[in-house]
Amino acid sequence: MMYQATAYDDRDELIRSHLNFVEIVVQRMRPQIPGFISLDELKSAAMYGLMEAAGRFDPGKGVLFKTYAEVRIRGAVLDEVRKMDWFSRSMREKHNQVIGAIKRLEQELGREPSEEEIAAAMGLGLEEYQKILNEIGHLGFVSLYETLTGFSKGETFLDQLKDEQAKSPEEEVVLQELTRELAVQLQGLSEKERLVLTLFYYEGFTQKEIADVLDLSEGRISQLHSQALLKLKAGMQA
Repeated sequence: MMYQATAYDDRDELIRSHLNFVEIVVQRMRPQIPGFISLDELKSAAMYGLMEAAGRFDPGKGVLFKTYAEVRIRGAVLDEVRKMDWFSRSMREKHNQVIGAIKRLEQELGREPSEEEIAAAMGLGLEEYQKILNEIGHLGFVSLYETLTGFSKGETFLDQLKDEQAKSPEEEVVLQELTRELAVQLQGLSEKERLVLTLFYYEGFTQKEIADVLDLSEGRISQLHSQALLKLKAGMQA
């Protein structure tokens, strides 16, 4: 009983000491979330993510709680947004068309296609293709946080980039294969695409901050971000 009480005390302290962090993460995510979703709704979902992180956190894995919590908070917010099904059928069709074009080109070329090649394969001009990337960007944003099937504890693609440990030999083999394949897919991205993902997911930069670092517009960063995740999704599905 004493151990259980201590565990709950630790969990509550983690939550209390990171309430301000929830606000920071929500504010970072706000520009990528459709305006019709209220700030209160985002904060509510983020708080759920923080509580989930506090309950599952294992300090023995050598990962800072703030790092672990940010992944869970972002995932909880995006799960809530996804439940609201903000994408119209036409947006989903465009998303699937881009994924299909990337898959076909990967098979034909034996490498990751450039955006010019993807646009041509879809019968679009480059500017028209980039406009579609902006329109479907939020759906791509969700993909790196999608929960993996076959596991009961909500592991995501991003979790596997940070922690390759598994609870059983069978899961360990699957996760190791997933990690290797994801690493291969990441290497196939362009240098700018990899840099955008690194700064966004690992360094916690906002798209505006990344735009300043790379001396590009926020719109262009959004396009690179969306395209990189669409390529990863197409590669992992294949």
